[in-house]
Amino acid sequence: MAQMERLCLAQYRPVNDSKAQASVKGQLAGVPTTGQMGTDGAWTRLRGGAKRVVLALVHGVSGVVWPPVVVTGEESAEPWEQLFRRAKAAGLDLHNLRGVSSDGSKGLVAYLRQSLPWVNHQRCVWHLWRGLARALAQCASRAVEGLVEAAAKAARDRTRGELVTLIRGIFDAASYQQAEVMLARLSEHPLGLGLAQSIWQVLDAALMHLLPYNQGLLRVAPEWYWRDYRLRLSHGRNHGSEDRLERAALLWAIYRNFEPAQWRCEHKRHYRHPGQSPLTVAGASPGDISYLDALGV
Repeated sequence: MAQMERLCLAQYRPVNDSKAQASVKGQLAGVPTTGQMGTDGAWTRLRGGAKRVVLALVHGVSGVVWPPVVVTGEESAEPWEQLFRRAKAAGLDLHNLRGVSSDGSKGLVAYLRQSLPWVNHQRCVWHLWRGLARALAQCASRAVEGLVEAAAKAARDRTRGELVTLIRGIFDAASYQQAEVMLARLSEHPLGLGLAQSIWQVLDAALMHLLPYNQGLLRVAPEWYWRDYRLRLSHGRNHGSEDRLERAALLWAIYRNFEPAQWRCEHKRHYRHPGQSPLTVAGASPGDISYLDALGV
């Protein structure tokens, strides 16, 4: 245990918020990963109405957050290059990456194709569902043409239930072959052809987590991390400048990595590793060292 504590102290040398940027180099060196990551961004407003986005890279199995970056947008490859360059500086071996889950940012896709072509991209299933919401509503409306009141409601509910069951069978399939079977059934549904064509275009990206190469890859983008971020950092506000926002995000990442998850579950929320910190799950337990020790407080 004493050896592990010395290792963690070496990795997380004392810093304060004015030197948070300088603490990035080697911060997570030696922390094991499976190469399966997730990434997402949180938009915030600065003084004068300027908008910035905090990009974070998260290990899908342990939940370790690699040092975030603050950028002006996420639709080009350059901001994502900054994020992965910072993760590399912190100790992440980019050559060992295998997959990344996200909400489908075009900038991230472009960066992966240009710089990390061996890394597979998993589309967030939750975002795919949200993207189909309008088409589902239109199909349900077409099903009630010529009907009124109770008959219309029954037809709408029945049609929506049928389509949702078929789509769920695709996104939740245990194998690619099973997903193809369900996709064929959806295309044969009287109102499902348009939905099937839309899903076909993203089928590979939606099922990337089924590949043995991507075992452990998240099916959804790690959006839930921003809940803790906003609760911890004055609801994500009160950072008037870009520099202050970045320092706060870097400090939050250290806090998040050290802080154990609570034991009890909440309404609609269960913790994957109750009572354990992300570093502990990753196999680099900080022992009795708290995030305050890491920050030199």
